[in-house]
Amino acid sequence: MSNIEKLENSKIPRGEVSMVGLGRLGLRTALNLIQVHRGGPDRVYAIDGQKISVDDLIFRMYGADINEYKVDFLKRFAGEGFHKEIIPINQNINSENIELIKGDVVCIEIAGGDTLKTSSEIIKYAHSQKALTISTMGVFGLGEEEIIFKDISELENDNPIVEFLKNEGIKENHLLIGTGKLIRDWEPVTPYTLDQISNIMTQEILKLLQKKTMGL
Repeated sequence: MSNIEKLENSKIPRGEVSMVGLGRLGLRTALNLIQVHRGGPDRVYAIDGQKISVDDLIFRMYGADINEYKVDFLKRFAGEGFHKEIIPINQNINSENIELIKGDVVCIEIAGGDTLKTSSEIIKYAHSQKALTISTMGVFGLGEEEIIFKDISELENDNPIVEFLKNEGIKENHLLIGTGKLIRDWEPVTPYTLDQISNIMTQEILKLLQKKTMGL
């Protein structure tokens, strides 16, 4: 076997990622992640209890049906025999079913209502299972905002998400990504801002996955 063949054979998918939340941002990140070639995760758990509505345009653009579970659509879109295993779980995570979260990396992209308490519970559970974690810190913006991506230990408490998680005891070893703009700010959520965030989110998931699976 040539050196090239050995290198090709070594660049295979490894590890598992839980995608908690498959909304407008979560779908973008999941699609990025499963398209990764010569690497990336071997298995993706897509966890979300919501169905697709008429306003979920990005899903419909890819051919989703209204009232189809978002996670089931991701599985269907990938198709039978797709090289990465996608496990759809059409439930919203809470304290009663938190054990559904598995894998080496847990990405939290849940939105709507007060999700901070749920996010903190997910992070704590994931850490107890030795998983690495990543979540958002605001996704509003026009596209001109800097996308921040830092460990929570490097961030100040002027962002309510950072402050809440730190008060919950999550003070290190959790990566936060976003514009820092929240629902209190005037900016809307724009598709191109979500594109930027999901691109960085995917990059950081891959780095965490490499760190976890290769022991780096």
